[in-house]
Amino acid sequence: MKLLGAVLSLLVLPLTGLPAAAQNPPAPKPDAWQSLSFLEGTWDAKTTGSSGVEAGGSYTFRRELEGHVLARHSRTDAGCKGPENYDCEHGDLLYVYEEAPGQPLKAIYFDNEGHVIHYEVSTPAPGTVVFLSEPSRPGPQFRLAYELKDSVMSGRFQMRMPGQTEWRSYLEWSGRRK
Repeated sequence: MKLLGAVLSLLVLPLTGLPAAAQNPPAPKPDAWQSLSFLEGTWDAKTTGSSGVEAGGSYTFRRELEGHVLARHSRTDAGCKGPENYDCEHGDLLYVYEEAPGQPLKAIYFDNEGHVIHYEVSTPAPGTVVFLSEPSRPGPQFRLAYELKDSVMSGRFQMRMPGQTEWRSYLEWSGRRK
């Protein structure tokens, strides 16, 4: 019996000398892109709210560059009406990316007016994504959010001025997948 215990301790001894990570490897991280898959496709968009903009259009989210980027391309339909300072010929691009495997997702936005916004990306609930700009940059902070509920995608682009705590919607829209 003593010999059996000695043999068993020799078999177990090498395992106990390994680092904890090797003994209990971490669970694989979920695919960072999976939480954004609800966005993929082409969506109708009709503006709502008090922004003074009445427009329709569409946008498409699709994986590009062999799945390393989620890109949103948007366009406004004819018949757009808005305040004098709103560009009814608006076009923009949003690229969601991962700087390195396992790193949090980030996004960058460009539009035909020359705006560039850098975002951190979060998915606070299934079917919801929030793009939040860095508060340390000069000027307002921006928040872009999408939520899929009952087959309707709702979106809102909001701003928070320096020194304020309240977000104000600049543009809100909703629509179904085409």
